Amino acid sequence: QVQLVESGGGLVQAGDSLRLSCSASGRTFSRYAMGWFRQAPGKEREFVTAISWDSGNTDYADSVKGRFTISRNNAKNTVYLQMNSLKPEDTAVYYCAARRSSSAARGGYADWGQGTQVTVSS
Repeated sequence: QVQLVESGGGLVQAGDSLRLSCSASGRTFSRYAMGWFRQAPGKEREFVTAISWDSGNTDYADSVKGRFTISRNNAKNTVYLQMNSLKPEDTAVYYCAARRSSSAARGGYADWGQGTQVTVSS
């Protein structure tokens, strides 16, 4: 099991950028694929992006492709989400998650952080 803590959320204006971080505990972080998900008020949690253990593969939801970038630093046990050109519809609680597999995917995540709020004003 890995424990995850997100940070970096906040209130920004449309068009601004934010970088979220997710710090993981445990020495096996580098073996896990990591993902970011989000949940807006009144909506289901949705996939945002994922990255394989070695950063060799990434996957993005169509809604964020070209604007968001996922990356990771295994030496620091941290995964990042760089969000550019933010839109009001990006407003949500953002969660990072760990998948007990090396390959990036949109499901199968077992460990979750507590989430960080991102609010984008128009």
